[in-house]
Formats: sequence, C-alpha cells, structure tokens
Amino acid sequence: MSQIAIDGPAGAGKSTIARRVAAQMGYIYVDTGAMYRAMALFMLREGVELSDEAAVAAASERAEITIRHEGGEQVVVLNGEPVNGLIRTEEVSKAASAVSVYPPVRARLLTLQRRLGEENDVVMDGRDIGTVVLPKAECKIFLTASAAVRAHRRYLELTGRGEEADEAQILKDIEARDAQDSTRAVAPLKQAEDATLVDTSELSIEEVTETILNICRGR
Repeated sequence: MSQIAIDGPAGAGKSTIARRVAAQMGYIYVDTGAMYRAMALFMLREGVELSDEAAVAAASERAEITIRHEGGEQVVVLNGEPVNGLIRTEEVSKAASAVSVYPPVRARLLTLQRRLGEENDVVMDGRDIGTVVLPKAECKIFLTASAAVRAHRRYLELTGRGEEADEAQILKDIEARDAQDSTRAVAPLKQAEDATLVDTSELSIEEVTETILNICRGR
C-alpha cells in the first residue's frame, strides 16, 4: 500500500490539506489527531484527572475508538457513537495534547493507525506519522506556519462557527502546545530526516495542496 505522512504543529492546516491530497490521489484520509481527540473526549466525559497518568492509562482500556468511511468522509466512532461534531472544541484540543504524552494511550492508538496504513492507500496526518507511525512512508511532509499565522487561522475558524474566541489567548495556547509536543519524552513532534518542509504561512490552501501533490507524485 502507498502511504503519505503529513506531520506538523497544531494549527498548521494538516487536516485540511491531508483531506484534499487524499481526494486528489484517491487515497483514504486518516486523521490521527481525531483519534487522540476522541480519547480526550472520553477522559473528559469520565471525569478522569488528566495529570494522573495511571488513571488515564486505566481509563484508556475502556475507550473503543474506530474509524469508518462514509461517502468518502472519515467518521470517528467512540464506543459506538460517531463523535466528529464533538471533538473540535478548545477543551478537547487541550485535553488531547495532555493525554497524548502517555505511552499507554499512544500504544493503544498506534496499532489502529498502522493497521489502516497497511491495509489501504492512505494520507495520514499527525505529530509523529513520518517518524513513528509510518516510518517507511513513500512521501513525508512536515507542514508548518508561524505561530501567529496559526493562531489567526484558528481564531477565524472558531468565530466563523459563531464561537467566542480570544486570538491572544489562542496564540499563547499554541505556543504552549508547541513546546509540550516538541519536548515530550514519547514520540516528540519533529521533522523526519527524509521529510520535505512546507511552510504555509504565505500560501493559500490550493497552493499548499498543489505543492504537496507535486512532491509526492515525483517520488
């Protein structure tokens, strides 16, 4: 099976670009971040203390997270419930970043991610796809943008949905998440040695998509 790995920091546009690239290539899109968000949603619902690794590890065994595809779209299922519309809040984002540092959580989800990559032509995005999940992917991209640009994009996304948002606070949260993701002991965010860096700060969605398609088709 063919594999395209797209990594990068929070707010770099990985999910949007990965979906477009997958559609253009005729591949299945796998949003690994959505799996972590589903796990985080489960922890929040269960009232688990996110700073308690043992409690999070134990609770993760009760979370059944699967992915199915309907009409070409990915549907994330948590314990039998489709949760696509529930996992994109700021609260879940912060919780996902917190629980993703724990080895038992990562091990639980890693198996599913690799299985999807082994059984399908996939475009997979996350923080450690090219380095850990799909280290043999034919095409690896490290997608980034300045923290300020990512914060502004997130602000527009939230306000566009009618949600209240503080752009300055979003920037602080992104910078904190970058630091946490880059320095965690397990599978930290970093560019794979054989990945191509694509900075989207001054590029449109269409330009980024075309750039990645050209890179991957040339491999």
